[in-house]
Amino acid sequence: MRLQPPSTTGALCSSALRSGFLGKRIRAPVCYKASRLAERRRAGAGAARTVSTLTRSIYQGPPEHFASVVSQFGDRPAVICRSPTTSRDALPNLTAGGVPVAVETNLSYEKLDLASNALAHSLRSLGVKKGDRVAVSLGNNAEFAALTYAVFKLGAILVPLNPGFNAKQVTAALSHLSVELLIIGAVTDLAYKPCRGRSNLPLIQTMVPDLESGRIEAPEIPSLKTVVVVDNSASHPLSNFPPLASLRSLTPFTSLLPDIANIPTSSSAYAARPITPDSPLSASDTINIQFTSGTTSHPKAAMLSHTGILNNGALIAHRMGLDPSDLIVCPPPLFHCFGCVLGYMATATTGAAILFPSPAFDPVATLRMAAQHTATGLYGVATMFVAMFELLHHHPDLLPAEQIAAFPTHLRKGIGAGSSVPESIMRKLYATLGLRDLVICYGMTETSPVSCMTAPGDPFEKRTQSVGRVMPHTKVKIVDPADRSRVVPVGERGELAAAGYLVMKGYWGDEERTGEVRKVERDGEGGEEEVWLYSGDEASMDKDGYVEITGRIKDLIIRGGENIHPLEIENCLFQHPLVAEVSVVGVPDDKYGESVAAFVIVHEGVVAEGEEGTPGGDGKEGGQTLTRESVREWVRTHLSSHLVPKHIWFVREYPKTASGKIQKFKLRDTAKQLLEAGR
Repeated sequence: MRLQPPSTTGALCSSALRSGFLGKRIRAPVCYKASRLAERRRAGAGAARTVSTLTRSIYQGPPEHFASVVSQFGDRPAVICRSPTTSRDALPNLTAGGVPVAVETNLSYEKLDLASNALAHSLRSLGVKKGDRVAVSLGNNAEFAALTYAVFKLGAILVPLNPGFNAKQVTAALSHLSVELLIIGAVTDLAYKPCRGRSNLPLIQTMVPDLESGRIEAPEIPSLKTVVVVDNSASHPLSNFPPLASLRSLTPFTSLLPDIANIPTSSSAYAARPITPDSPLSASDTINIQFTSGTTSHPKAAMLSHTGILNNGALIAHRMGLDPSDLIVCPPPLFHCFGCVLGYMATATTGAAILFPSPAFDPVATLRMAAQHTATGLYGVATMFVAMFELLHHHPDLLPAEQIAAFPTHLRKGIGAGSSVPESIMRKLYATLGLRDLVICYGMTETSPVSCMTAPGDPFEKRTQSVGRVMPHTKVKIVDPADRSRVVPVGERGELAAAGYLVMKGYWGDEERTGEVRKVERDGEGGEEEVWLYSGDEASMDKDGYVEITGRIKDLIIRGGENIHPLEIENCLFQHPLVAEVSVVGVPDDKYGESVAAFVIVHEGVVAEGEEGTPGGDGKEGGQTLTRESVREWVRTHLSSHLVPKHIWFVREYPKTASGKIQKFKLRDTAKQLLEAGR
């Protein structure tokens, strides 16, 4: 990529990069600023080299790099996982067996290497070869962690599926990618509902009607040859999943790897069996196909490369300051880029440990694991952090007081991502949990995923009001959505686009939708061609290169010809002492075209207007009622009157993706239904 200074009024940031990528030294990012353009031109290319801080070579690919990490940190913990657990009160209908006890699995880097080798050999015996798509529908567990590297070592393509997908969604995904091998849990763990998961037997039977014949016949998925089941039914005593021995068409995961928790490090059967791909691997090969997370109604299959996900994880780790001593609690799911790249790839490229407190998000398990392991870091999206704060405020007895008090002494690092993190939550994270070096990451599945990120040393206001600056080896620009050839002036809002190694190779089997967002453009007159990924996000950039995301362009509310940004109203209402969560959407309006509607969740112990029951809880919220008019008055007091919500609905939960993002397209549909019903 060749550097080309932007226009003196253009909002564009770039990172320095030599003509090659693989095997070259990383150079620190350079942010072009309009006020310093002349200085940059005078200084020339040498100025960029003087600020280099990262000296490691860029990584060639997961198998080679992982081997080097294992050789350095083999005896250190790599992955620590816990099975779900809950109280007897949460499972009142148990007939036998009692409440499940949490089981913790600890894999060192050496054991993770050996387990993934053994799994790779087993997968090869099932016919998996380079380029094959291997679909995995599991929660955050040791099996998923080991499978990730097993698939990478074979050069196959990991296809992580949302375990919450229904039969129609799974069938569509497997058919679209011509998947031959599916690995799925017997039970899908559910967020906020430990040990009360969904049996996957009906889903599997929909795809494979005859489970007793001893062979796989899937009429709607002709490519499917093998279904491997991880039997996690012991953690879900009410699921009634039958013994796998009675389902002869299914393959037990234990036939691939008998006991992942007890890999014998001294056993020659494992140690002497490294894996070699059936054909050479290339850093540009597709290694991961991520289905976009579902905030829209049309998920797409983004193809990500070795280079993209490995280097993105390594560069994230470098900017946030991860080191081998870190213990990072990661509740975001492994099937999502947050869990697998910001989480797993970031720790695995530095020798740090990643801790999965439960297969699906459980705020109690998350806080307990952070406390009991004296963790140094914590990841999450805004909704996860809100759930943890609610627990600490209303149920402090869930943890010993000394453990709660100790959080600020050992928790320091973390990432907030997935969706915007309001400033009020950021301040609570600093004050309550001690996450003084928390960073914000911005990106999208199609950019592997992080293109912008704050740093622990950034000024406080930049860490709370922006998504930071461009990442190394990446270029971002803000363009006019109506004319993408025009880079907008600094400070003006437009559409964010990114270019560099991190851009996806495209959507699998969908050239039309690939062409809508992935554009090959020439870098100035006579310059090199670059591949740009257009995000659909509205953003602005200041003179120092800090990027602020102001919302999805399609989420903009156009009221009487005036643009209204939902995020501005949401951030305002997050400051209200009785509001726990809020999401703002636009709804049809006969007079103005669109009007503002707010879906509000109140704090525990607060009664929403029109809600029956007696206020409970304690503290300043206890016994109070939140009215629609008080919500409007709060916005009217803090913002302009045209931003005051016309419609306010109190709800108990939002439709969300498994990664915690609110699905606004579903909220808009709900709003229309409520309006039609006269509510």
